[in-house]
Amino acid sequence: MGYLNNTVITVDAILTKKGREALARNDGSFRITQFALSDDEIDYTLYNPNHPSGSAYYGEAIEGMPLLEAFPDDQQIMKYKLATLPRGTAKLPILNLGYDAITLKQGASLSITPQTLNYLDNVSTFETSGYVATIADVRLLSSFEGLGINTQAAVSQNSTSTIGTNVSKTIIGTQINMRATTVNTLFGSNSQLRTTLTVVGLDSGARITIPVTINKTTT
Repeated sequence: MGYLNNTVITVDAILTKKGREALARNDGSFRITQFALSDDEIDYTLYNPNHPSGSAYYGEAIEGMPLLEAFPDDQQIMKYKLATLPRGTAKLPILNLGYDAITLKQGASLSITPQTLNYLDNVSTFETSGYVATIADVRLLSSFEGLGINTQAAVSQNSTSTIGTNVSKTIIGTQINMRATTVNTLFGSNSQLRTTLTVVGLDSGARITIPVTINKTTT
């Protein structure tokens, strides 16, 4: 969803690939129940409290920036969602996965338990609603699952499978389990395959993306 321009309130709404997958199932599961807002196109460094024309013009450059139109790649749009944090929050929450990068051999398994730092006055905590994790290319994993959250939304999301050309997968949980693929044909002549893992805290809005590398096992 995006504003067509900044002079009139006209909203352009389109379905992402994931949304089209849900609609194509035609089983009544496609129901929009929530929405999120983001400010991907805003550069806050342009806010100028020293503007010679006074405080009414501090944000003039920001207000004049072009607004993004909606496009269907959910890995590239709405990266910076707006979140409501407790009053008096002095530091933005950040996620700690325990890894700056993940490297797995074929068939190897890994369990990740995300933690949120600087959240709710705690140095480290787990978020009650859990975490959304997206692997950009699920073909590199033979299994990718979220555990620990049993809400209807989480169960529905964790049970979905990708179809067509969409090779990403998103799950919800407090624990993320993954196992590297054992399919040799995916590698071709390459010894490694690479993708990314993106994790977002459902309560804090904190977000992190790390690289994932799968090494081919030679015999």
